Amino acid sequence: MRVFVTGATGFVGSAVVEDLIQAGHQVLALVRGDDAAARVALAGAEAHRGDLSAPATLAAAAKACDGVMHTAFIHDFSNMAESARIDLAAIEAIGAALAGSGKPFVVTSAIGVLPPGRLVAENDAPMPGSAGAHRVPSEVAALALAGRGVRASVVRLPPSVHGDGDHGFVPALIGIARKQGVSAYIGDGANRWPAVHRRDAARLYRLALESGVAGTAYHGVAEEGVATRHIAEVIGRWLDLPVVGIADEQVAGHFGWLGRFFGSDWLASSALTRQGLGWRQEHPGLLEDLDRAAYFSG
Repeated sequence: MRVFVTGATGFVGSAVVEDLIQAGHQVLALVRGDDAAARVALAGAEAHRGDLSAPATLAAAAKACDGVMHTAFIHDFSNMAESARIDLAAIEAIGAALAGSGKPFVVTSAIGVLPPGRLVAENDAPMPGSAGAHRVPSEVAALALAGRGVRASVVRLPPSVHGDGDHGFVPALIGIARKQGVSAYIGDGANRWPAVHRRDAARLYRLALESGVAGTAYHGVAEEGVATRHIAEVIGRWLDLPVVGIADEQVAGHFGWLGRFFGSDWLASSALTRQGLGWRQEHPGLLEDLDRAAYFSG
């Protein structure tokens, strides 16, 4: 299968490209510049010049391929509304190009679109007021493409997708701990984050592409919930810093934009995903992966 991949040089997307090629697929990778083109060529993929903000460049590549993986997203936390608008426009353009074709289209969403504080499943509906509310319109639009002759599905990723090269929430927590001189959690630290290794996530994308059911959400969740206090404890030990709990009124000053996410309690199941696609965890869990020098050498 020839597969168009957006976000092909990103943390998750690059693992997706490697997994697809190892499984015998051909990859057409979205790139913006020469450096990115060289990187995807080294991985064995063909470069397609375009931009997430230029939907026509995405549609052309989608039409030329047998399926699409959309892993790109502009993580600008200062203007998430604009990032979400660009994401939605990209999904709509690709969806229009694939309409009536029956081709697979796998779109990235987040566990954060679901209600916190309880175990959530793949068939739970997104919640507009959730921490990941900016992704809700994109998820809804993607799944609706099933009614337009596209085998569209969604992969919801947890707040921690970890592994070598991680530049997401956990490295941000490490940076905050270094700056503040303590490794902190919020309240008693019992709130939880689901997690998955990037290579396990990449394999799930491929399985969804190959045999996913149209209109279905899948959960890239290897661990249903890791207590945030345990994350803070590993960080504190590696940085030789005190591990402390902070009160709600201190969160904004200590964590900044990350406080809203680190204070959320997400617990997510992937039982339906495992049953439907035969997916399973093969790589280390978050705490084991975090407990390595690679996360603290920067």
